[in-house]
Amino acid sequence: MRRLKLSLMGLVMTALAVNAQDKTAVKYANTITPEDMRAKLSILASDEFGGRETGTEGQKKASRFLEEFYERVGLEGPVDGTYRQKFNMYQSDWSDVYIKTRSGKKINGTDFIFTGNANMAKEMKLDAVYIGKGSNIADMDLNGKVAVSSSGDRELMGKLAEAGVKGVMIMAADDEQFKQTVPRQARRLLLGRLRFDKENGGNESMTFYTTQEMAAEIFRSSKEKLAENAETPDNIKEGSVRLMVKEKINVIDTENMVAFLEGTDLKDEVLVISSHFDHIGQNEDGTVINNGADDDGSGTTGVMEIAEAFAQAAKEGNRPRRSILFLNVTGEEKGLLGSAYYADNPLFPIENTVNNLNIDMIGRVDPEHEESGNRDYVYVIGSEKLSSHLKVISEFANITYTNIDLDYRYDDPNDRNRFYYRSDHYNFAKKGIPIIFYFNGTHADYHRPTDTVDKIEFDVMAKRAQLIFHTAWILANRDARTPVDRQDDMDYNSRD
Repeated sequence: MRRLKLSLMGLVMTALAVNAQDKTAVKYANTITPEDMRAKLSILASDEFGGRETGTEGQKKASRFLEEFYERVGLEGPVDGTYRQKFNMYQSDWSDVYIKTRSGKKINGTDFIFTGNANMAKEMKLDAVYIGKGSNIADMDLNGKVAVSSSGDRELMGKLAEAGVKGVMIMAADDEQFKQTVPRQARRLLLGRLRFDKENGGNESMTFYTTQEMAAEIFRSSKEKLAENAETPDNIKEGSVRLMVKEKINVIDTENMVAFLEGTDLKDEVLVISSHFDHIGQNEDGTVINNGADDDGSGTTGVMEIAEAFAQAAKEGNRPRRSILFLNVTGEEKGLLGSAYYADNPLFPIENTVNNLNIDMIGRVDPEHEESGNRDYVYVIGSEKLSSHLKVISEFANITYTNIDLDYRYDDPNDRNRFYYRSDHYNFAKKGIPIIFYFNGTHADYHRPTDTVDKIEFDVMAKRAQLIFHTAWILANRDARTPVDRQDDMDYNSRD
């Protein structure tokens, strides 16, 4: 305990020494204004960028916007003189999946929904077995066959896999409702998750969500008879089904956007300030755009403003001691993919990366704080997971400069939201880099078309960005890097 107290006392003394730079830091922090943030975000979260979905033209336009900005403010392009860390991702395309019944060819995404990762070379004819609710499958011969069930129970699916089924068809409880749902699900399920490996990997599996009507055709029966025999499925004779499951691979070329400010005497050590600039794009027919003003246009605008402030400081002879990488990642909405790529392919050695300050949604006030009338807050997540010093530095910056409420409720390992796992800082923390994640909380417009610029509270957003700037200023200029002196108790293999 005594050693910890001495360590914290030394940390405070170091911070007080940095306090001599107050006027300089304040000068550049004050260049971060609500008006400037509005001007940038109004472009980034406009319809022109089409929701910035990874790999789309809208995301490419956002890349060009960032590129032109970083060049204009005079920051270095660290990738062979460019601001783009390019990479490819791959995506399974299941539009060539079909089932043939007596009434004709049924198309994936129109007549049924396929999930899985099988890849057949040609159309196949398979025996089909009706198992009803699946309560009596122990004595059934299911190996290499298609099991048709009225239940998608996870335990049952496990038993079917053990029985060696080739595929499973799960009948809808209500055919008409299912038919209305299929088009809404098609865009999401016809295309698989983005991944880095071209090959899909894993065990082959085939699951088809179908109508009762389609199942009845397979068994030359009726929906009513199938329902009557849900508990006694052996009353239904085996049928057969012709199907094709062919995987096409789409190549998605994309890029993280990066800008670099070289430091002075500690230039080999790098502070990373990050956001994600992608969002979830448009609806199926392109008539509704999810502009993502808060998620994460606000964070990206924050990074831009902080970068501009540091760039101006450097031009005026106040270059930071440590280098700073301003990192706008793609693919966050696809599973933190852009930051994962950077963490595994860093532009600067991971061992020289001192901290990551990650900004994901800082433009709104969540309902709880709206109700209490406390707008001057920000959720601070992860600041003491790996370093006992980082939280103290963060609080010192806040007390000295911005004096807003730092809310730590989401640091609780038992927090059901698990926000610590859900943004790009996570991939830096996995590498043992102390992080802070800044967040305003969720709201009714989260991941909806109504997340628009007119809902942003720019005065609050600017103050939060100023806090992050001041924290970065201290981290970039103090004598010692923040030590990794704590064991993170999070389970990195269990992200939701």
